[in-house]
Amino acid sequence: MSAESLILFFIVGAFLVGFALVFAHYVAPNSTNPQKAEAYECGIPTEGLTWLQFNVGYYLFAIVFLIFDVESVFIFPWAVVMKELGMIAFVEIVIFFFVLGLGLLYAWKKGALKWE
Repeated sequence: MSAESLILFFIVGAFLVGFALVFAHYVAPNSTNPQKAEAYECGIPTEGLTWLQFNVGYYLFAIVFLIFDVESVFIFPWAVVMKELGMIAFVEIVIFFFVLGLGLLYAWKKGALKWE
């Protein structure tokens, strides 16, 4: 691929994104009703203080889940090429699982997996 075609690709892409944004701005419905700016939960107006602090453990649990969920996606390509690569692929996946195990052990020791 030449540099000219790559530049043309980015210019066309930027034009299409800009056109979509401008088109959506003019076509989308617009309402200036002040009720749209109010905070509500499940259609029920809030009463009292709406600012609540959550335990940071919920966020840690979610981050640990996402990390292991995303890293589990890497197992599929390994399984596809494992037969072709042989022992090298096996050693690499053992190292990968070892690092995952260390991360899980670290999260466990830090208490990130406790749901309190």
